[in-house]
Amino acid sequence: MIQEIYPKVFYPEYRRKKATKENNKKSFVLHFEYNKIMLIKDALTGALSIPRFEDLEEEDENIYEKSYYVNAVDDEEFYLVDDISIPEFGGFYMEGIQALREFEPGYQAFASVSASQVYRWMQSRKYCGYCGTKTEKSTTERALICPKCKNIEYPKISPAVIVAVRNGNKLLLTKNAKGTYKYYALVAGFVEVGETLEEAVAREVKEEVGLKVKNIRPYKSQPWSFSDTIMLAFIADLDGDDTITLQEEELSEARWFEREDVPVLSFHISVGHEMIQKFRDGEI
Repeated sequence: MIQEIYPKVFYPEYRRKKATKENNKKSFVLHFEYNKIMLIKDALTGALSIPRFEDLEEEDENIYEKSYYVNAVDDEEFYLVDDISIPEFGGFYMEGIQALREFEPGYQAFASVSASQVYRWMQSRKYCGYCGTKTEKSTTERALICPKCKNIEYPKISPAVIVAVRNGNKLLLTKNAKGTYKYYALVAGFVEVGETLEEAVAREVKEEVGLKVKNIRPYKSQPWSFSDTIMLAFIADLDGDDTITLQEEELSEARWFEREDVPVLSFHISVGHEMIQKFRDGEI
């Protein structure tokens, strides 16, 4: 999965520090514009890379001062920079954040997509939701504070469930009716206020495909910053009739696959991918 970068170690916690020309020339610069990230494409090989301060310091002499520390992998640091002009030369360009799904090396992809979640939260909380005053960055934790009414905003992390629904030797797979992801996937959805995780699993399956499930049990969790989510994975068994009633506003397709026919992807960055592969292999 995308967060599995061992033996490297990811450090997501807040650190009060600024980048300097003396210490951070090799550190990574992350510039986002909503769901796009600035990358460098090699003119000869087409290989993609994430810019470092040394790639940009001649274009913007103030880039170190404008940066905001966001996370680190081992001793490699990643900084957000919002106010920047994309250099005209050098292969710089904006690419959809989905490019990080297959980006190598994987630890850079994970740190970058995690940083994109911090970026989107900061962009959406520029002003206080209570009084409209412009917020300020906390100097003690990752938070935005209203200087007028003292309201504190923390990063947005939305809990969601994803479930492998089994029917004997069959697995339920669906295709989303929205967005750009067109591969088969498991049933998934966000947890409602006042709802347990197990209740969310049963509700999402009932809503999306009209089926009842039983034997709901946890599998594992995963940070999924592409949608500002913490994914909580479950395995469940069909309870009763296997007739699918499609929620067409959410799904374009849903069907049962025999174990040997389950389609798998060449890359497994999500817990959903992992569960699909493990069902195919007879491990769940």
